[in-house]
Amino acid sequence: MGCSSSPKTKALSPEEYIALEADFEVRHEYRDGEIIEIIDGTTNHNTITLNFVFCFLSYFRDKNYEIYSNDVRLWIPKTNKYTYPDVMIVRDEPIYTDTTKMTITNPIVIAEVLSSSTQNYDQGEKFDAYRSIPNFSEYLLIDQYQCYVKHFAKTAENQWLLTDCKGVNETIALASIDFDLALNELYKGIVFE
Repeated sequence: MGCSSSPKTKALSPEEYIALEADFEVRHEYRDGEIIEIIDGTTNHNTITLNFVFCFLSYFRDKNYEIYSNDVRLWIPKTNKYTYPDVMIVRDEPIYTDTTKMTITNPIVIAEVLSSSTQNYDQGEKFDAYRSIPNFSEYLLIDQYQCYVKHFAKTAENQWLLTDCKGVNETIALASIDFDLALNELYKGIVFE
């Protein structure tokens, strides 16, 4: 999903952001005091996200994982950010910030479907923030304009291995959840321009 800056105002506290976000009709990220509106995605973006969720749910129906997409917020305390990742996977129970069950803190896998307006942020500052989450171990950057996924896997403290996956015959091995994601399933129904 894309983001756009709201007009500059005074920096808001995380608590003020949470109170305002409940009243907004559209979602916003919180970046250290600044509120950024999330712009709606494309049909390719939506289909890829749903395909990912479907593949995961089909395989993990009775296992000890939870998957969330788009509407569940992530709090990253070390970087003072709230985001709405496209897909998050949690092992065991989610850890919530409060009783509303709208914001979690403990994903082990995050996937973002890239758009032209967010790809630099998703690969840069946002990935930097995600890496501050202690149990976070795999990150997928999924291109919606071609069959291409960047898979980052944590190999040691402060070390990440990048694997480029191109083409519908590729499979991504997600080690942290023991799951192989086939790109032909991830991109099912996608028409590239």
